[in-house]
Amino acid sequence: MTVPLSILDLAHIGEGVTARDSFAASVSLAQHAEDWGYRRIWYAEHHNMSTIASSATSVLIGHIASQTKTIRLGAGGVMLPNHAPLTIAEQFGTLETLHPGRIDLGLGRAPGSDQNTMRALRRDPSSAESFPQDVQELQGYLTGETLIKGVDAIPGKGTNVPLYILGSSLFGAKLAAALGLPYSFASHFAPNALQDAVAVYRRDFQPSAQLEEPYVIAGVNVIAADTDEEAQKQFLATKRRRVTQLVGRGRTFTDDEADMILEAPAGQQVLQMMKYSAVGTPDDVKEYIDGFAKHAQADELIVASQTNTTEAWLRSYELLAEVTGLDQRQRVTSTADTR
Repeated sequence: MTVPLSILDLAHIGEGVTARDSFAASVSLAQHAEDWGYRRIWYAEHHNMSTIASSATSVLIGHIASQTKTIRLGAGGVMLPNHAPLTIAEQFGTLETLHPGRIDLGLGRAPGSDQNTMRALRRDPSSAESFPQDVQELQGYLTGETLIKGVDAIPGKGTNVPLYILGSSLFGAKLAAALGLPYSFASHFAPNALQDAVAVYRRDFQPSAQLEEPYVIAGVNVIAADTDEEAQKQFLATKRRRVTQLVGRGRTFTDDEADMILEAPAGQQVLQMMKYSAVGTPDDVKEYIDGFAKHAQADELIVASQTNTTEAWLRSYELLAEVTGLDQRQRVTSTADTR
């Protein structure tokens, strides 16, 4: 049976689409995903990216939580070096207080931006070095066992918002194992260290108050459509869009130009980032993700889907839910599982 499935929503701003349109689509997805049986939806912190609207992650989570009922919502993730741990504890403590039992907090140490944007965020370039200490400080605020004498997160204290370590290297795997936290690997765009990182995490895991046994979430790209031809068409459009985002540096390529770049070394790097992608009919996609879950030794998969239209985007998740039987499973984990 397929492992539990969740969604990574990048709040994509497509061509001719506004950020407001993107938020409306995210609300629609969350409402449908709740009915379809997905476990959780996460939103990623990115800055100064014209195609991603989830920069104010906690605000977006609050907006969507207010228009859904049971599905877990969270950050996948908050780039903690961009923020004071107390501030994040207060934000997510507020979310958990308003929407009890539904909030997750995934933490990463990447900037989620370029060097100029880092400066605009007033981020110290060396702040990533204190990431392990910052995670523990944040955890202390949320459990009510503050590490800073006389300082509490209000709201936040005692909410025990579950933490997840996000990563794409052995660093995150080792930290998650040492702290006894769930580990989410970004294999949907950084596939190379997946198996090594998961092996290290499972080998070194130390039980904690939050988690008794290791728990791995792995990212995978999915485009499911009613026909393979349509899925492949959407996938080609996604690859062309990635070329523009990662190689274009603000320049928009024609389809022919993007296809030429995909054949060049720079394009091959883009394709390598999308190594783990399930594309095709629902049956093809199910076969792929079942195999991928075993390959990744994953307890849960978090699915990212990018298509040309909101309709195709929603349809991809709907077909995946149908073919894996999500809508027929017990959904008590939506509110009870806080791993």
